[in-house]
Amino acid sequence: MPDVSAAPARPAHAPADHPAIAPGRTGILLANLGTPDHYGYWPMRRYLSEFLSDRRVIDYSPWKWQPLLQLVILSKRPFTSGAAYRSIWNEERNESPLLTITRAQTEKLAQTLHDRYGDRVMVDFCMRYGNPSTRSRVRAMVEAGCRRILFFPLYPHYAGATSATANDHFFRALMQETRQPAARVIEPYFEHPLYIEALAQSVERAYDKLDARPELLVVSYHGMPKRYLMQGDPYHCQCQKTTRLLRERLGWEETEITSTFQSVFGPEEWLRPYTVEEVARLAREEGKRRIAVIAPAFSADCIETLEEINEEIRESFEGAGGESFSYIPCLNDDDTHIAALAAVIDENRGLAGLTRRERLTLS
Repeated sequence: MPDVSAAPARPAHAPADHPAIAPGRTGILLANLGTPDHYGYWPMRRYLSEFLSDRRVIDYSPWKWQPLLQLVILSKRPFTSGAAYRSIWNEERNESPLLTITRAQTEKLAQTLHDRYGDRVMVDFCMRYGNPSTRSRVRAMVEAGCRRILFFPLYPHYAGATSATANDHFFRALMQETRQPAARVIEPYFEHPLYIEALAQSVERAYDKLDARPELLVVSYHGMPKRYLMQGDPYHCQCQKTTRLLRERLGWEETEITSTFQSVFGPEEWLRPYTVEEVARLAREEGKRRIAVIAPAFSADCIETLEEINEEIRESFEGAGGESFSYIPCLNDDDTHIAALAAVIDENRGLAGLTRRERLTLS
């Protein structure tokens, strides 16, 4: 990432003996879901315990849920989840792909914003679960002189179990600061024209590389309990709008694209149709032989895309008679994605704390 240092100076109109202080900066803090430190049993157990203990994710009463989680689920789940992580692990850097990709996104975005605004902007990233922690990155920004922080959960769609819990953790980190920076949170960007454009271009590039055009594009979103939708969570509606806007941008018929939901967990009903079941039904009942799958709710490829979609869901489709399954990668650090994120930051007035003169100087 670019150097964010700036020379301390005596404040304007201050007495001659006033000590020099570093100029205030604006921090842009990207946040993603999280990652275990390793796929071994104990790192996986620590990660899963933190994740599955979050009341935004699992809202069952703790006195019922925690004994089941700690004594039953976490005695077995770290082994199966660890095996899944091992199959996609970045062995060269000894980290998960999510961490590798989020770092690359941050570096590109930092360079883009540094080119526009110079050293007055500091860009970093954190994870809701695992490392680098939200608390440590907020502390680093405050120590670096950030008097304003724009917090950017890397989720295009709002959901209580993603955006809201990331925001909760960010505010908890601010509670520990003696001198709190001014803070602002990015709003969902699921319908932003540049985000839709980036998605559309990724589909077009993927289709251009295929020998035969898929009969259907399955737009697979991370699932959530249907109960959350009934309680007022807007996630489902935002996902459906993204699919519609993507279809309109591509100029397709409604029969060429469909929405599904993946990653079902627990006994209650989740948003339907379930991706793993729907792709099998498409092959078995509708005779679809060629499909492509894209996951717009994920800003970076991770366990849910690289392992669940590209392995489990692929196997479900092919096992039901499907012949050609194409996974279209997440936007990751593609230049169109970075441009979209930079535009969202600018439009959310992440630099609003600067004076008018400073903004004119940096523009």
